[in-house]
Amino acid sequence: VQLVESGGGMVQPGGSLRLSCTASGFSFSVNAMMWVRQAPGKEPEWVATINTAQRTWYPDSVKGRFTISRDNAKNMLYLQIDSLIPEDTARYYCTTPDPLGTLPPARKYWGQGTQVTVSS
Repeated sequence: VQLVESGGGMVQPGGSLRLSCTASGFSFSVNAMMWVRQAPGKEPEWVATINTAQRTWYPDSVKGRFTISRDNAKNMLYLQIDSLIPEDTARYYCTTPDPLGTLPPARKYWGQGTQVTVSS
C-alpha cells in the first residue's frame, strides 16, 4: 500500500485548499478511505470518510467546510477545505480504514502527509 499526499501549503484565514492523495498497491475502488490530521503536540483527529458508494461522513468540527471525494478511475482521493481557520493548521494524511475499526486509524495505515498552515 502506498499513499502519497500533496496540495498542502500556507494560506490565509478564509482561503481554500484542495489536498490530493495518490493511492497504489491495493484495490482502491473497493476500499473506504479517510483523511486524518495531526497538529503539533496534539492527538490525531479524523476529519473525513468516504465509502465505496461515495457516501461521506465528517466530525462536527469540520462539517460544512471540508469535502472528501474520490476518483476511482485515477486511484485518487481528495479533500477540499474551504473557509480555512488557524485551527486547521496540521499535517493532513490520507489513510485506509483500520481493520480493527479504530478511529482514527493507526499511523501505519497513513501516507506521509502534507502540511497545511493557516496564518495571516
